[in-house]
Amino acid sequence: MRTVIKTYKFKLYKNKKNRHLDNGIDIAAAIWNYCIAMHRRYYRLYGKHLSANKLKKHIAKVKKTFHPEWQALGSQSIQDVVERLDRSYKAFFGHVKQKCHGRKSPSHFCKREHLPAHR
Repeated sequence: MRTVIKTYKFKLYKNKKNRHLDNGIDIAAAIWNYCIAMHRRYYRLYGKHLSANKLKKHIAKVKKTFHPEWQALGSQSIQDVVERLDRSYKAFFGHVKQKCHGRKSPSHFCKREHLPAHR
């Protein structure tokens, strides 16, 4: 017997009740851009790919010291942003390694409106 999974799609309107969701998206965008900057800096310095675990540990330290506003976003959400970015980089490097045809670019900085979590 097959089970049917139902999904719902909601549109979030701008009002005061949804302000915390809007702030969470802003924080996720800031973390996304920070992680991309860290990846690029790490590669420029060491010539290696930055692992997701190292980046998670670094983000946890940064969250406590330099960006306390990031604590408004849950730790699992932050880990999800890092893992999503890591999957993106692995897909890019796998594409380059296999010398596949077609375009595949590495992750890039995004404005808040263009983040995958915001769509």
